Amino acid sequence: MSLVDESPVNSSSSDDFAAFLDAELDSTSDTNPQQEEEKQESDDDDNENGDDESNAVIERTKRRKIIIVDDTEEPNGSTSHIVQTEVTETSVKEDICIHPGFIGGMCIKCGEKTDDDAQSSVAFGYIHKDLRLANDEIARLRDRDLKNLLRHKKLYLVLDLDHTLLNSTRFSDLTQDEGYLLNPNDPMQDALKGSLFKLPFMNMVTKLRPFVHTFLKEASNYFEMYIYTMGERAYALEMANLLDPGRVYFDSKVIAQGDCTQRHQKGLDVVLGQENAVLILDDTEQVWSKHKDNLISMERYHFFASSCKQFGYKSKSLSELRSDESDTDGALATVLKVLKRVHSMFYDSELGENFAGRDARQMLRAVRSEVLKGCKIVFSRVFPTKFQADNHHLWMLAERLGATCSTEVDSSVTHVISTDIGTEKSRWAIQENKFLVEPRWLEAANFLWQRLPEESFPVKDVKVNH
Repeated sequence: MSLVDESPVNSSSSDDFAAFLDAELDSTSDTNPQQEEEKQESDDDDNENGDDESNAVIERTKRRKIIIVDDTEEPNGSTSHIVQTEVTETSVKEDICIHPGFIGGMCIKCGEKTDDDAQSSVAFGYIHKDLRLANDEIARLRDRDLKNLLRHKKLYLVLDLDHTLLNSTRFSDLTQDEGYLLNPNDPMQDALKGSLFKLPFMNMVTKLRPFVHTFLKEASNYFEMYIYTMGERAYALEMANLLDPGRVYFDSKVIAQGDCTQRHQKGLDVVLGQENAVLILDDTEQVWSKHKDNLISMERYHFFASSCKQFGYKSKSLSELRSDESDTDGALATVLKVLKRVHSMFYDSELGENFAGRDARQMLRAVRSEVLKGCKIVFSRVFPTKFQADNHHLWMLAERLGATCSTEVDSSVTHVISTDIGTEKSRWAIQENKFLVEPRWLEAANFLWQRLPEESFPVKDVKVNH
């Protein structure tokens, strides 16, 4: 059985591929006993003659093919030599393995040991221990999986863990105001049941983000889902078990820090999915430097005080306030609507049935560009002095959301984004009855995928100490 010919890639390639590899490794041969006996005799003869492995393969091929010619020899013998030569040369070519992948340095198709498998292959240890796949095999698997995915009218969804789907902290980092989380008699325990997990063997406690179970259930109807975290594998698998105890959504598709091919970066090179059909949810944009067009930035989930402290927030955390995100209006509920819309646009039947030629990144870009469509923005005291304005991340974010940006004010400007109400442009906005908002208005529009009321983001007067 050949990996190249027989690998069963369905709508969930890595799971099926893992099962296939197990079966492949358990199987010693696809030949019948008689062929196996002939092969062994041939091997013994070759070993006695001291031939190397390559010559043995050719010699066995010749011997088998001579028998075939003898059995089908024409009475006049006029074509037997020609047939023998053609069949033998073809068979030798077929016996040259292209090495589609390796486990522990051994080819998974022919069993040959090689030392250079790392140079032209990518590690997929999360599918099978020590597995590496050649670039050509990765491309083949992705093409085949995409066909099955399109047939089921699904896309791929890559999900971050920490601050996206959940929040974890060590027991020792819990504050006094968070002590109730460990008290089984506290009235809040009923509300936290099913979402707060104490993990003494890992010395930590984990809180699942509100709506996460509903999110995963509904998203699974539209997407094949992966977990991709910069955490260690043991942690990733434990979190996957909390999110998906029945192994319905992810199974083996859990990618951890050790699977990354670049330090401090995540990449789709270890995902068996075509990039034009992948969407990503993550709270950290910087780790996806090569795949920003696939990315939906998530507002960070800061349930624990240690999480707020880690990112420099001085306000109390949700746990300290004995509060939480909304199930119906929270981040996951909001982004699920976006995901469904991108999926609907991708499979819009009015565009025809050629789904393979479509790109989910274009659909995502179109949905995002509607958020601030019609807005013209000028920034005031937001960028550092002498900074190239159109290179600033807020300028570029505004344009991705569909707004037009300018460095100068005029009658067509609709918004001035400022950090100081006393600047010249801020005063102009007030005088001309334009919207004057702080930068958080732009960031909130990005996370919530809608233009929010400007009055909720007023610019404060900056007091100067003399």
